[in-house]
Amino acid sequence: MKWLITLLALALGSPALAQSPQVTPPAGTVEGVQQGGVRIFRGIPYAQAPVGALRWKPPVAAADWQGVRKATAFGPACVQPRNRNAGIYTNPLDTVSEDCLTLNIWSPPGAKDLPVFVWIHGGALVAGYSHETMYDGARLAQRGNMIVVSINYRLGILGYLAHPELSAESPDGVSGNYGLLDQIAALKWVQRNIAAFGGDAGNVTIAGESAGALSVMYLMASPRARGLFHKAVAQSAYMITTPELKQGKHGLPSAEAAGSHIMAAVGASNVAGLRAMDAEKLTVDAATKGYGPWATVDGTTLTRQLVATWDHGEQAKVPVLAGFNSGEIRSLPVLLPPAPANAEAYEAAIRARYGDLANPFLRLYPASNIKEAMLATTRDALYGWTSTRLAIGQTAIGQSAYLYLFDHGYPAAAEYGLHAFHAAEIPYVFGTASRTPPYWPKVPDDVTNRRLSDAMLGYWASFARSGTPVADGQPAWEAYGKAANYMAFAGKPLPGTRLMPGMFALHEAAVCRRRAAGDQPWNWNTGVASPVLNKATGCR
Repeated sequence: MKWLITLLALALGSPALAQSPQVTPPAGTVEGVQQGGVRIFRGIPYAQAPVGALRWKPPVAAADWQGVRKATAFGPACVQPRNRNAGIYTNPLDTVSEDCLTLNIWSPPGAKDLPVFVWIHGGALVAGYSHETMYDGARLAQRGNMIVVSINYRLGILGYLAHPELSAESPDGVSGNYGLLDQIAALKWVQRNIAAFGGDAGNVTIAGESAGALSVMYLMASPRARGLFHKAVAQSAYMITTPELKQGKHGLPSAEAAGSHIMAAVGASNVAGLRAMDAEKLTVDAATKGYGPWATVDGTTLTRQLVATWDHGEQAKVPVLAGFNSGEIRSLPVLLPPAPANAEAYEAAIRARYGDLANPFLRLYPASNIKEAMLATTRDALYGWTSTRLAIGQTAIGQSAYLYLFDHGYPAAAEYGLHAFHAAEIPYVFGTASRTPPYWPKVPDDVTNRRLSDAMLGYWASFARSGTPVADGQPAWEAYGKAANYMAFAGKPLPGTRLMPGMFALHEAAVCRRRAAGDQPWNWNTGVASPVLNKATGCR
């Protein structure tokens, strides 16, 4: 009788008796778990963690192992400030550690030579982690028939500090960019090992949202990342000014000078003193004292400002899918400057700052509704301009580019004035609407939202597979091309042309003038917070 029960249990897929999946890539055998027909391998180390006395070193590939490594639990998040206030992005951490350079893999049944989708989490390069519940890759892997990988990378001061002492230690004479180098190390691990999980190392898509999308652009710009990926997805990317290693430019101090400043601010006299500090305390102290983690133009990992890289057509020659959300700033009011007292003050501020560009500015962002105008201004100067620039830039180098606008809302978001807020598209892409953070406006489990998620998941998966986004039963998504095509997601997919006429031209002209001035960043200081934009040769 016992043998019959055993056979029945195996036939019915009893969790207690189901065999744990094992694969043997070059790095060593790993044992994962099987859930809902998807093999999941969690917390696989892709690089040796540079901790303590080894902080601020480039990552070194993790050593291969003997025997079977359990890959059944996610690795800890990289060190970051703990959430103290409840908000829609609050997602409590289990553990944080400097020993955090791990990745996770979701593989559908019978996987062989499938496209690979590598997800880079957002969080302003300060926070976030690879196993946030919204990033669960099971549905994307199964429905999209592809391998999904999510990665951790160093954050905050531990991931991006530049300093003259650190540059002197480096054979290349550079410092900073450690978190970006982690991402490159993860992509190298994928190239070497992903075939064992059923993936095609010759068909890798990098994807990310917010700081993850910024990272996607850094990877597209970096010579060190060439050949490690073949397509790119940038959701709510922002092509901001990047500090240069040794020179202050565009209104920013050099990265080394910023590092020297923060070293003094946290009470250390040298790098050895910083390395002796507790990682969590140092991270929080640095953030509290104003340290902002950004990549560094160091001449090796990043050779130019991102805008200049795209101007010269030096970015990776890969297809791109890029877009932004109509309500980006509704959940990020910290990015807004103080509002003028009235319409007259608003218009006067714009005319004083934008000069001959003031009329087109006020047509797009009129004084009749200052709040909405300011929300739209910052959204477009950061995310709309960047997404469109990516589409134009890839088209110019002969690559296909697909532009989108996420403009979908639902009652729980509307209740808090958060229509199509920053990151709202993520659960639709991953099919994880039931797995959002605790304070996230709950997505209704209804036909409209399920269909929209199915459509977006289908488009994204198709793009990762072939470079062309196609979804069953949905309208054709045409490449940006000469017609400036785009796809809006507003209840359902709605194709269109010439998204927000005049928006890109205005902000491109403003950025051009700031670049020509040489002493102005092109970040969040836009609209009523903009510096005076003087005419410059070659700028409209």
